[in-house]
Amino acid sequence: MYEWVNVLSAWAIPVLIVFIPLYAAYRKVPVYESFTDGAKEGFDTAIKIIPHLVGMMVAISVFRASGALELTLGWLKPLFQALGIPPEVLPLAVLRPITGAGSLAFTTDLIAQFGPDSLVGRIASTVQGSTDTTLYVITVYFGAIGIRKAGYALKVGLISDVVGFIASIIICLLVFAT
Repeated sequence: MYEWVNVLSAWAIPVLIVFIPLYAAYRKVPVYESFTDGAKEGFDTAIKIIPHLVGMMVAISVFRASGALELTLGWLKPLFQALGIPPEVLPLAVLRPITGAGSLAFTTDLIAQFGPDSLVGRIASTVQGSTDTTLYVITVYFGAIGIRKAGYALKVGLISDVVGFIASIIICLLVFAT
């Protein structure tokens, strides 16, 4: 079974890359023209979201440079220690909704420092997979289609991130803590 899954996963993408254009040609869809039209729309979308991305990057830089990140982490660290949660994963709760690359780099550092099989490494990995880059997603996707009022989506996204973070910690503590 394991070998079959490996073979299937190795061939899935190449088969799809060949199958889709062949099927489109069979259905008389102008494949190249459709591709170039899509690429042109993608370029226009990229141009539209640049102001939103720049605004988000500036806000993140101000948040970090002002010391607000360190202040927030300092307030929450004693609570985490009292609950038996490794405080090393706390910055991940703040970084993950803001930046995917930053949170991945932080997770990589935690795994390098504590090891992939440590409680900290497992919690960080689970948080990374259980939460999303909410602010980035709202900035890019809502900005691309021109949605200006994203308040409810932001609230729901951040609440989902908090729930994912807490659930990751609880599940890892229940499953992996000794």
